[in-house]
Amino acid sequence: MCLQRSVTAKPFTTSAAAVIASGVVYVADTIVAPATPAGAGAVAIIRLSGPMALQIVRTIWRPLRPRVELRPHELVLGVVNDPETGANLDQAMAVVFPAPDSFTGEDVTELHCHGGRYIVRRILSVAVSHGARMAEPGEFSRRAFLNGKIDLAEAEAIADLVAARGEAALAQALANLSGDLSKSVNDLRAKVIAIRAHLEAEIDFADEDIALPSRHQMADEIERLIGDVARLHDSFTRGRLAREGVRVAIIGKPNVGKSSLMNALLGVDRAIVTAIPGTTRDTIEDTIELGGYPIILADTAGIRASGDEIERMGIARTWKSAADADLILATFDSSVPLDNEDLAAMQVCIGANIRPLTVAVLNKSDLPQTIDAAAIRNAGITAAVISVSALTGDGIGALRTELAAAVDSIVGEADGAGERIAISRERHRDDLAAALKALKLAHRSAISMMPPEIVAVDIGGAADALGRITGEVTGEDVLDAVFREFCIGK
Repeated sequence: MCLQRSVTAKPFTTSAAAVIASGVVYVADTIVAPATPAGAGAVAIIRLSGPMALQIVRTIWRPLRPRVELRPHELVLGVVNDPETGANLDQAMAVVFPAPDSFTGEDVTELHCHGGRYIVRRILSVAVSHGARMAEPGEFSRRAFLNGKIDLAEAEAIADLVAARGEAALAQALANLSGDLSKSVNDLRAKVIAIRAHLEAEIDFADEDIALPSRHQMADEIERLIGDVARLHDSFTRGRLAREGVRVAIIGKPNVGKSSLMNALLGVDRAIVTAIPGTTRDTIEDTIELGGYPIILADTAGIRASGDEIERMGIARTWKSAADADLILATFDSSVPLDNEDLAAMQVCIGANIRPLTVAVLNKSDLPQTIDAAAIRNAGITAAVISVSALTGDGIGALRTELAAAVDSIVGEADGAGERIAISRERHRDDLAAALKALKLAHRSAISMMPPEIVAVDIGGAADALGRITGEVTGEDVLDAVFREFCIGK
């Protein structure tokens, strides 16, 4: 089912009404959910949206001061009670946001109560017993989209904002939430539609004497569009790193100090450290932030030949972790000569099928030194070599600096590094790839002087692909995929 997003919110009058918003049918009932995380806290917010939101709050909540009325956007102190038993449940602030001036475009009310687990459960139960139902994940944001309050890219930016793990991800999510990505996509789509309009005019008024762009002029414009769409498509690497983080695999043979190195970088004892080879059997992950980007450190099992089945499984995961990494910290014990196990670890860094950036770490600088940077480079690793002692902390600052520089290098490989707008979702990348494919076909048809009907088909395909990013053209299955990743209450 295709849809065109509505630009105005629709009033709701009955809880069972089936509303057609943006071409998608949904039941305009009243939903409720906590808008704050589960668990004990000072304050919890319970949010309702739908035609009965105000009625339910007026039924289960009363102001502390007589003759005080709820007015839009004003918090009022009162008491939440269970009308069935007459028991008071909590003192809480209530606020109402009437349609259409609310996040969802429907009537929205909130109860700001104390953050005890039992209190929240009881208030939710009372709200449900008086006509609400528990919201699905992302249902508030989905209703906001369907009622024209936000577009689909902005809705996804809300989820990205909640999940932001560093300054780069936060800045990117805020830019997309403010509409930067949507504006860029809409501008591109408007140019595509303008070309489509010229083609339609050529088809409809072929016998009329009207001035229209020549095929070569149209091909030039399509070529410029291809470049613009390609730049946005190629920003995916930069956007993904900001959103998901830079994956760093710490590899090396057993007992070179990989776990100690991870603990030193984190500043906490996250991984178990012993003198027994093969202690780390599985990949352990944790995150730090460098240069505004989340850095996901993975402590891996030591690479060596082993007869232990569990250890072999761990080593297999080491190879996978290295293959999936954006950066490898190849770790060596500088107090002993390089051996075959070290050389096996090096193959992870210089293997033909693996191309992550590598930083070599010479650990145990507090002991008498046997190997140096030259020995690492002579063995085949052409990378920065940092000498550290994970035990004493010497050199950890220099390693952090080198890691930050490596992250800058990785991010800098993406086209448009330093620009504000970037995509970070595979859905956006796939739709832009589809738009690129259609534009390239249209360009080929234009320069081949094909009939306007042929060019128009591919131009229309490009417009649809761009429209899917913001939700101008989309389907129920896409909406389900987008909103199911949201938390309940958002």
